[in-house]
Amino acid sequence: MDRRTFLKSATGAGLVAASGGLAMPALAQGATKTLRFVPQANLANFDPIWGTQYVVRNAALLVWDTLYGVNSKFEPKRQMVETEEVSADGLTWTFKLRSGLKFHDGAPVTSKDVVASLVRWSARDPMGLMIRAIQVELTPVDDLTWKWVLKAPFPKMIFALAKNNAPCTFIMPERIAKTDPFQQITEYVGSGPFKFARAEWVPGAKAVFEKFADYKPRDEPADWMAGGKKVMVDRLEWVIMPDPATAAAALQSGEVDWWETPLADLVPVLKGNKDINVDIGDPLGNIGAFRMNHMHPPFNNVKVRQAVATALNQEDYMRAIVGDDDKLWKALPGFFTPGTPLYTEEGGDMFKKKSVADAKKLLAEAGYKGEPVTCVVAQDMAATKSMGDVTAELLKSIGMNVDFVATDWGTVGSRRAQKTPPGQGGWSMFHTWHAGADCVNPASYTAIRANGEKAWFGWPDVPGVEEQVTAWFNAKDTAAEKEAMGKLNKAAVENVVYVPTGFYLGYQAWRKSVSGVTSGPFPVLWGVSKA
Repeated sequence: MDRRTFLKSATGAGLVAASGGLAMPALAQGATKTLRFVPQANLANFDPIWGTQYVVRNAALLVWDTLYGVNSKFEPKRQMVETEEVSADGLTWTFKLRSGLKFHDGAPVTSKDVVASLVRWSARDPMGLMIRAIQVELTPVDDLTWKWVLKAPFPKMIFALAKNNAPCTFIMPERIAKTDPFQQITEYVGSGPFKFARAEWVPGAKAVFEKFADYKPRDEPADWMAGGKKVMVDRLEWVIMPDPATAAAALQSGEVDWWETPLADLVPVLKGNKDINVDIGDPLGNIGAFRMNHMHPPFNNVKVRQAVATALNQEDYMRAIVGDDDKLWKALPGFFTPGTPLYTEEGGDMFKKKSVADAKKLLAEAGYKGEPVTCVVAQDMAATKSMGDVTAELLKSIGMNVDFVATDWGTVGSRRAQKTPPGQGGWSMFHTWHAGADCVNPASYTAIRANGEKAWFGWPDVPGVEEQVTAWFNAKDTAAEKEAMGKLNKAAVENVVYVPTGFYLGYQAWRKSVSGVTSGPFPVLWGVSKA
């Protein structure tokens, strides 16, 4: 019996209807000022610049504040910044912080902290790297003011500092921000609405965040990363529950308050519970991803990548993730979020083929000789495990030698950063997903970039893709943006930057004693209260 069948039968038998049905961690019943939240994955590491895992970004949004924040209309709004000015020639940006901002250790936030944080951020972020390439200087002016002088205008500067995809412009104390951007930080002090309770952190079990009494929220209404981040609870506990049946039972019994990513198969029983709300977590959804390593065989050969893209049937992946509800998914012959203004399917025919015979032919033309394909697959997240199971059968069906490495998401996050060959601790492919909010255009879409060793994990090197990214940044109007997007999609498909496994929606579930829950590309944990 597979896991999906077991969960359905367990649900039908009522085994997850009460906390006594399945073994689960013992959780003390706390006061209403403690909110217990089950995140999508374990918080195995906690450096929001070193990596790009969503679970790390989501936790970082609690601890570190950002200079600007994008709202639900994708508009960049001031957050830590009080004012900004740009010179008439577009070459000098001058920023000023809001006064009175403090770090969790009591020290004031200064321009020196900001500059050091931006230096570290810009070494890892695709838009940051673009700014660095035209940078003349980035320097403090006084305690609250700093300037960024460029060789050429960068009109999307504010969006770069506001975007919600990782890494964001999280501001750290100067001493921490001076950590090598390719080494993880070991001190977690920010100026955000929550403090990280480092002494209570047990990776694999729990992470704790406490309300920061000296935080100064903005006066505007909260909207995603923009506006006033008003904390309504004293304590936030992230309770790690990789087993979905255990999480469902804990939510129903009231041992936890909010589950970020309930398994679709368990949604009917949750909806049947009068004490629980269930809704789509993010209307912009997610794009599943089959990410390949372009640096090493066999996927350094474009025909091998094309073979995978030609054989892959997105329906197999989507049904493995969301089950039988066709309203939760759609096929995606491209890389961008359906329903958004610049969506395109140009050049996407390869992703519609679903032909094992054609894939075998491409493998033969590529000269594939049975080299192992090291598939690093996280088992502690339903989406990645489901996709990994489908991939193992897909690759075998076209004649590839599968080396299946079953591991956890924290290990995937560390291992995918390794550039060594697959047989020496590296990897050939892994599964992940990209929030639809990150995939509306190239500005915030880290995974579409193909600038070699500066690209996201897998390090695709495709000048034709980068040319169209540049064309989009330089576009003077919407028509030019759409033209660049179409050409970008076509080039990314032909060269298989990665293979989308489909577009899908996911649920979130929370007890009715919790109010203020909203939808978005990350769990908005400020503004949430518990009766």
